[in-house]
Amino acid sequence: MRVIFMGTPAFSVPVFNRILEKGHEIVACYTKAPRAAGRGQREQKSPVHVAAEAAGVPVFTPKSLKGKKEQHKFASHQADVGVVVAYGLILPKPVLDAPVHGCLNLHGSKLPRWRGAAPIQRAIMAGDKSTAVQVMQMDEGLDTGAVGLCTEIVIDAQMSAGELHDRMMELGPDLMVRALERLERGELHFTPQPEEGATYARKIDKAEAAIDWTLSAGEVHNLVRGLSPFPGAWCQMELGGAPVRVKILRGSVVKGEGTPGEILDESLTIACGKDAIRVLQVQRQGRSAMEAADFLRGTGSLKGQVLSRSHIQGGGRNAPL
Repeated sequence: MRVIFMGTPAFSVPVFNRILEKGHEIVACYTKAPRAAGRGQREQKSPVHVAAEAAGVPVFTPKSLKGKKEQHKFASHQADVGVVVAYGLILPKPVLDAPVHGCLNLHGSKLPRWRGAAPIQRAIMAGDKSTAVQVMQMDEGLDTGAVGLCTEIVIDAQMSAGELHDRMMELGPDLMVRALERLERGELHFTPQPEEGATYARKIDKAEAAIDWTLSAGEVHNLVRGLSPFPGAWCQMELGGAPVRVKILRGSVVKGEGTPGEILDESLTIACGKDAIRVLQVQRQGRSAMEAADFLRGTGSLKGQVLSRSHIQGGGRNAPL
């Protein structure tokens, strides 16, 4: 099939590669424009941009697809289907309708739960026990299209957002090429999403990463997992007589009681509103991630310190649409 691929981050690259491996022709690749990054603020191409150039696929980086000129250019590729994986731009109706079979999106949730920008993080932050990676027929709504294929994923009690992201990167490419094979044979059938149970996975706000120790240990644990490894749930600790931001990247829920935010022992167990969190991995500001035991060897005793209660701003993490 003639495919237009639309994606930007490293998450999208395995799907791009698998489509080519299966013999489909990617006639054009759309990705976000290069951005200044790093200390030198040099422009860096997106991972998809790099992959497409290596494969000899023409690359397009429009800032918007709302103009008629860009829409005409998109339609001129005469594609059978568009494949969208974390592209990052809104697709207007003329773009969605240009390929013969429309545009398919690979989405990382069990729709209609967690429509929006951050479904992986939100699922874990809410304590969901399962999620999915799905192929959806795109429409003008926000992740409201009918679902064609789905692979469910169990979220265990210790899984982080990074680990769930990587699991979806493993499953997504095969799911998408299966969808393309069925589409080519006229055997890909779509089921409309129910509206009941729809939730919105809004983009992660920096303020949410500050840990509120008055929450239960289970809620803090889910926040830590949902924001690990990036941006990382954090708190301030007094280290060497000065407040230092420390990210908590991994922990476990344990029994414990004390003032919320109080460090209860020499193993970095921190009291919450209910029960406690035993911290297992941290990242001190400006340093690499390390195991809690290694961190403690460089700090001395922290027992008895009460960490500041930083409150998460904004709406509830389980906000309905």
